Amino acid sequence: MTDSDNLPRTVVPAGIVDPVASARAELKAALAAIEVKGNLPRRIEQASQRGAAKARRFADRNPAGAIAAATGIAALIGAAVWAIARAVAR
Repeated sequence: MTDSDNLPRTVVPAGIVDPVASARAELKAALAAIEVKGNLPRRIEQASQRGAAKARRFADRNPAGAIAAATGIAALIGAAVWAIARAVAR
C-alpha cells in the first residue's frame, strides 16, 4: 500500500510530473470534492448517525441528564407546535 492509497479522494497526490496526469488527478479530486459537498442526503445521514452516537454516549454516561434533555426537547417541540397551531387558528 502506497501513501497515495491512504489519501482521501479529494486530495491530489504529490509527485506527479506529467502535466496530463496532474490535470487528470486535479479534475478527479475536484469532482470528488463536488460529490462530497453536493450529496446532501448522505451528509444528513452521516450527521444524524454522529448525533445519535453522541446522544447514546451521553445517555450511557448520564442517564438522568439524558431524560431531562429529552423532556426539555419534547417540551420545546410541543410549545412550537402549539404556537404554530394557535397562529394558524387565528
